[in-house]
Amino acid sequence: MNEVHEFGTIVLLVAAGFALAVASSRLSERFSIPGPAIFLIAAAVISDLSSGIADAVTVRQVERIGVVALIVILFDGGARIGMRRLRIASVPVVLLGVFGTFATAALVTVVAHTLLDFSWITSGLIGAAIAPTDPAVMFSVLGKREVSGPTGTILEGESGVNDPVGIALMIGIIEMATKDNAGFSTVVWEFLSEMTVGLAVGVAGAYALALAMRNVRLPSAGLYPIRTLAAAGVIYGAASVLHGSGFLAVFVAGLIVGDIRAPYQQETTRVMTSLASIAEIVVFAALGLTIDLASFDREWWLNGIVLAVLLALVIRPLVVGALLAPARLALGERLFVMWGGLKGAVPIFLAAFAVLAAVDDALEIYGIVFVVVALSVLVQGSTIPAAASLLKVPMRVVEQEPPERA
Repeated sequence: MNEVHEFGTIVLLVAAGFALAVASSRLSERFSIPGPAIFLIAAAVISDLSSGIADAVTVRQVERIGVVALIVILFDGGARIGMRRLRIASVPVVLLGVFGTFATAALVTVVAHTLLDFSWITSGLIGAAIAPTDPAVMFSVLGKREVSGPTGTILEGESGVNDPVGIALMIGIIEMATKDNAGFSTVVWEFLSEMTVGLAVGVAGAYALALAMRNVRLPSAGLYPIRTLAAAGVIYGAASVLHGSGFLAVFVAGLIVGDIRAPYQQETTRVMTSLASIAEIVVFAALGLTIDLASFDREWWLNGIVLAVLLALVIRPLVVGALLAPARLALGERLFVMWGGLKGAVPIFLAAFAVLAAVDDALEIYGIVFVVVALSVLVQGSTIPAAASLLKVPMRVVEQEPPERA
């Protein structure tokens, strides 16, 4: 019976966590505090107060949780955009998602090496980790409000593209850090091969899923979201087995499938979006549980604060301003894209990669990423609604009504 009681305790804690995650959406809407940020800080504090809870989650588990979460987040992100919306802003999205990620990582690398005195490899790992953005955090702040026009598409599309790019870049730099015969060509080859295979698998998987969605009827309406979720997992797994970017594959598949008209598509979309929101919070909470704030060196805090400030106020505005120069955007929209590059689950995931690979300064990298992400979602994220209003960015209120009963 003790085992039953112990498992009951686990179920109670997990269920209470999910209930709090749902409740946090109301808190975020009222106070403009991102829901994931609440769980990040709360989990970090709890882990310091209870060693038993802190020991329950390892960095390896965070990495695995991150994989599952990102499959859902990226597929849902792609489906929410769809190919029709992407075509409107495809050039800015590709420029920011690919070249912007490399430029941001490069500038952070230079700053970390010259200003903070890290080695080039450690600086490159930090740059690759904090380069990707995460509008899912911004959406949790905006609540029922949605950024309309090309601005919203650019921010969403950029994050969907730069996540796989950042992951491939991080893997390449880790290869350089851990293998004697690996050089810059390793990073380039790793990136090109992962992107090519991931894109091919994503397109093939999307069309296979589209055929099933249109032609294969299921006995219950509740099975349609499960089929889509399972397909996203298969697409990711197939790309990974073929040494491609599974994350790019699921994002591309989501883009293609997002425009398809199929039975129970609206219900499926709602389920996937709900799962993506929960997945984001779970990753933040898992990270928080692996953080020992008491062990943080004063220098970790200072380095993280310096990088977060420079990234938000100097590096991203420079990169975005240069790459979006040809785009037809109003000044307010342009400035909002510069300010809207919030950090989220992917930097956490990439920092876990560095720890698992046992690279030099891995724990410091992990700690710095925590500080950068925490400041981004708490300080920068809480200003998003005010920034949108001040810059006169077009927004609309989206009310999700329950489906009508037959």
